[in-house]
Amino acid sequence: MAAIDCGTNTIKLLLGDPVGDPAGVRRESRMIRLGQGVDATGRLADEALERAWVALDEYAALIGRAGVERIRFCATSATRDASNAAVFAAGVRTRLGVDPEVLSGEEEARLAFDGAIRGVAGLPGVGPVDGPVLVVDIGGGSTELILGDPTTGPSLAHSMDIGSVRLHERHVRHDPVTEPEIAAIVNDIDAALASCPVDPAAAMTVVAVAGTNTTMAAGVLGLEAYDRELIHGRRLAVADVQRLVGRLLGMTVAERRALGWMHPGRADVIDAGSLIVSGVLGRLAVPEVLVAETDILDGIAWSLVG
Repeated sequence: MAAIDCGTNTIKLLLGDPVGDPAGVRRESRMIRLGQGVDATGRLADEALERAWVALDEYAALIGRAGVERIRFCATSATRDASNAAVFAAGVRTRLGVDPEVLSGEEEARLAFDGAIRGVAGLPGVGPVDGPVLVVDIGGGSTELILGDPTTGPSLAHSMDIGSVRLHERHVRHDPVTEPEIAAIVNDIDAALASCPVDPAAAMTVVAVAGTNTTMAAGVLGLEAYDRELIHGRRLAVADVQRLVGRLLGMTVAERRALGWMHPGRADVIDAGSLIVSGVLGRLAVPEVLVAETDILDGIAWSLVG
């Protein structure tokens, strides 16, 4: 099977059978910045679509060679709401033979929660995951907070229109980011969290997923290069993450890009992304977070085979 998660910043592929042969699962990720300018223009930029076609052509070749029987392609709401969304849908259909599926909020929460919890529960050094569990999924266009029980699943979830790409494009005009720009980003984050029905302080365990969170984890761990295996299942002190936020905000984009663990395509928007991380962590009642490399992509894969 092939599971594809197309977000605002990244498009990811999970190829294989995580149940029958977990060791044979292949993962690919391409940073395409599909949401470039969408917050301002309401349409998918032509250059963003071109980046998407390059990535999807690569994925189509991999899928073809693997003899895939089932494909599920889940996409950000921007691919439905943009004025030229039909162009994107047609391009996906031509290359993969399936339509992009924009998930309901309930389904997105269920898949993200499932992917995160299955990935970390029982790992050496982690053990059972105590509930209530809060899964924090920070993307390019939105941030999801999902509260639930490891056994029964999500009980409350909310998606906020604050994401690393969205807030960076909305507010940042200088390099490095200025104090007034930081204040504007923080105001948006605080407003979103103040109206969010999910209270981060209600969680006994916090699982942080997706690229912004895992990149921050690589920085806290002091890795020379990004390493999925060294990041997955690690516990991070909230105070250590907050210190890294301050460090990143003082850097230029070039300085961030020079960090061995920083993906070049994330170096510009990590200013807004790190501030979202900081805003959520500042509302927790626990001193540490658990980082998972498994997320909604894994939930999509499980939905195909489970």
